[in-house]
Amino acid sequence: MNPETLAVSEIFESVQGEGPSAGTPSVFLRLSLCNLRCSFCDTPYTWDFKRFDRAREVREMTIDEVRDVITGFRAGNLVLTGGEPLLQAEGIARLLERLPAMRTEVETAGTLLPGAALDARIDQWNVSPKLASSENPLHRRIRTEVLTHFAASPRATFKFVVCGEADLAEIDALVERFGIDRRRVILMPEGRDAATLAARGRVLVPHCIARGYRYGHRLHVVLFGDERGT
Repeated sequence: MNPETLAVSEIFESVQGEGPSAGTPSVFLRLSLCNLRCSFCDTPYTWDFKRFDRAREVREMTIDEVRDVITGFRAGNLVLTGGEPLLQAEGIARLLERLPAMRTEVETAGTLLPGAALDARIDQWNVSPKLASSENPLHRRIRTEVLTHFAASPRATFKFVVCGEADLAEIDALVERFGIDRRRVILMPEGRDAATLAARGRVLVPHCIARGYRYGHRLHVVLFGDERGT
């Protein structure tokens, strides 16, 4: 890709719905393309171009065009999400060079290293390793070098999407393997409606208490449902 452009899905302003900064007013830059194929993906329009029209879903925007849209919003927190934003790491680094100072966080599956130029500019990494329940092959979803890098970073939080209790043993094994501080682990129920999240969340809370993990909800789903741009 041309590092002076970004493949963009959408740019909007809302509150962060997940992770350690949930509730923070934020500008969301949702980038297109992904290297994984999660069975429960809630943004398939960023990568599944068998089901979605790429010409309609992907906008090739210059770095300066993206900068101008972002600076037109009020929120001072920038969330880079996708898809998998680190597929466009060089373009993101160039964008951040040209933006006014903003607190910046990145949502990533933890399969790609960010590179030193980008890593230095990110305040918070929201790393969400995919489990077997995502139906991605193990060699694609768990990358030892990458998870070791993020486990060593005090700016990284690990957010696991939990589909059922069977996921918990795999999470425990990853936390042990990579030496992740349990206070930096968030368990979040999978779900695209408030009722499902509540039901699964009630099951997760006792496991969080027993293991010393944090519980994380999906605030945007509760507030807005499964709508884009929220």
